[in-house]
Amino acid sequence: MKRVSLLPLISLFLVLANHTPLEAQSTPDIRVVVNLVQLNVAVTDKKGNYVTGLKPSDFVILEDGIQEKQVVFAEGNEPVQRLLDSPAGTPAATDGHSSGSSSPSTLSELINGANVFVLFDTSDYMYRGFVFAQDAITEFIRSLETADKIAFYSYSRDLSRAAPLTPDRGQVLRAVRSTVAGDQAALYNCLLLTLRDAAQSTGRKVVVVFSNGPDNSSVVPPEDVAEFAQSAGVSIYMISTQQAKLEPVSTAVFDRMTAATGGKAYFAKNWRDEHIAFASIRDDLKHLYSLSYYPKANANNGWRNITVKLVGDRLKDCKVRTRNGYRPQPSRFYPGLTNTSDSSPDRAPMPQPAMSEGSPLHDSTGANEVIER
Repeated sequence: MKRVSLLPLISLFLVLANHTPLEAQSTPDIRVVVNLVQLNVAVTDKKGNYVTGLKPSDFVILEDGIQEKQVVFAEGNEPVQRLLDSPAGTPAATDGHSSGSSSPSTLSELINGANVFVLFDTSDYMYRGFVFAQDAITEFIRSLETADKIAFYSYSRDLSRAAPLTPDRGQVLRAVRSTVAGDQAALYNCLLLTLRDAAQSTGRKVVVVFSNGPDNSSVVPPEDVAEFAQSAGVSIYMISTQQAKLEPVSTAVFDRMTAATGGKAYFAKNWRDEHIAFASIRDDLKHLYSLSYYPKANANNGWRNITVKLVGDRLKDCKVRTRNGYRPQPSRFYPGLTNTSDSSPDRAPMPQPAMSEGSPLHDSTGANEVIER
């Protein structure tokens, strides 16, 4: 088990790892070229049931109001459809870079299967429900599709990469059982590190967080974490216990962050609800549509809004859930990060910068699920 200090976080905002290539500059400014934007899209009817069997023609993608042309399309782990060749001046979809992907060797590798990063709260909030949470995570890992790869991380004050991304379920399950509860919680710090790892992988990427309490040690603001996730094309799912729900600020942040990235937030009252929440996430992954496009010419180098609409009267009552935008050129640099593994009681508090227009946690539309019993 490899334990990781959070010192490297200070460099995360120097390089947004999910966008390649990066053009070298002599100033701290970063220019990022985004060739292929990949979206994970869930479609449900008015009763909340998944709508399956849709075709590319059923979707319209708008980026800053500009209608985009789909390049590749897939439903779940079904065969990938290539719809268009890459436009002039950009690499083909088989060897190009995507918003949130490294270079895949084949088109199927770009879409097929999901890379699932499980982030488990092992802070001192977890003493009472630790074994029950381990059981729920174990069942979730066993139930995932064979096409999916899984990584298992745990966090308290620091991040532990207990099992790297692998198709080997046994390796991941051993890592789950090896975790122990301990220190204070630095959720946003560790979530940002996890997102950085996820951004470097190809294909559909999701992070599933199990949290049992509010963040009391991070120096990274959740707004920056959400923006990184959106720009990296990583959907965040959060399962939060009643302990975390006692903190209204954390609850609101969980709701907005997951909605902005196209994921979901769940609030479980007991261990049975934890199993139900994990099962719901598994079903979501099985029913996601993958839509990809090369952005048309757009002078906006800041926050770009993404809207996915459905075509036709038969789908007018259906709901679409996906990330609501991305930033091709990061505008924020975060210089105030310190080593959160320091046990000093005088740690700097987590800064709360003012929200800028177009921030990913503003006006986000998504879904959350409160499990009541």
